[in-house]
Amino acid sequence: MKLAVVGVTGLVGNVVLEVLQERNFPMSTFIPVASARSVGTQVTFRGVEYPVVSMEDAIAAKPDIAIFSAGGDTSLLWAPKFAEVGTIVVDNSSAWRMNPDHKLIVPEINADSLTPNDRIIANPNCSTIQMVVALAPLHKKLKINRIVVSTYQSITGTGMKAVKQYQLEKKGFVPNPEEMAYHYPIFENCIPQCDVFLENGYTKEEMKLVLETKKIMRDDTIKVTATAVRVPVLGGHSESVNVSFERDFDLAEVRQWLADAPGVFLSDDPAAFQYPMPLWSKGKDSVFVGRLRRDDSAPNTLNMWITADNLRKGAATNAIQIAEYLVENSLV
Repeated sequence: MKLAVVGVTGLVGNVVLEVLQERNFPMSTFIPVASARSVGTQVTFRGVEYPVVSMEDAIAAKPDIAIFSAGGDTSLLWAPKFAEVGTIVVDNSSAWRMNPDHKLIVPEINADSLTPNDRIIANPNCSTIQMVVALAPLHKKLKINRIVVSTYQSITGTGMKAVKQYQLEKKGFVPNPEEMAYHYPIFENCIPQCDVFLENGYTKEEMKLVLETKKIMRDDTIKVTATAVRVPVLGGHSESVNVSFERDFDLAEVRQWLADAPGVFLSDDPAAFQYPMPLWSKGKDSVFVGRLRRDDSAPNTLNMWITADNLRKGAATNAIQIAEYLVENSLV
């Protein structure tokens, strides 16, 4: 088993290495890959120093699986070239997610749709992943009609530049314009913009939640509307979700379904001050769910609060779980 990690020196790439080590992913050859400026630098994996190699050298090595965390443009250019030599690409960017010829996979929900013919597999957006992991077991039981979601998204979702901006501002410095990941300060602030605005007034991040949810859940009838907000948090993303169902529900049953759902950790005891927070999600692979309560203003409607580490389950861990599924089911 030859495994390549493309974008290995980036924020998500570093977490991919951590999760691969923690989960003891089976491989005989490890191939770290990054942009030309990083070629020749060293990365440490399982206690061994490896030199970073170029895209061309990685393709020549014909890896069995390549986990991409290098941005959409890079993926559009290079993922097909890896696929041409027989590599299965699991891509963390948005490049292939809504392409009808490529699967968009959250293993707890739709890994069963994968076949040996899938050579480029899309990893969903981080905020979408945590929401659908929590909602899929309820959709099976009650049939979701509509989702209203407001996100509180960690600056780590923007990358190292955003983290550095936050750290400078926290220390009292005013970053230079070229050091700013956002148009405004992020320390002690909330910015109601994640990604760029589209013609319909929504951001790309908000529309990812709308479109990806339907594709992953395999149900185009689900109505979704979203507001995505960037907050000065390092630990992970949070979401306030209001979900309306076709059928009524018993709240105790909903709690049990969530407690039994793969990948979900139920933390829902407000009287004991137990509810999910990004501080608790940081460094963990579960999707945390709590603050479950009926919406008394609408029929068959539930309010819930969801948190998860956006760099782990929202990116690295989900991609590695896809790779594990491929290996375990002899699809590679």
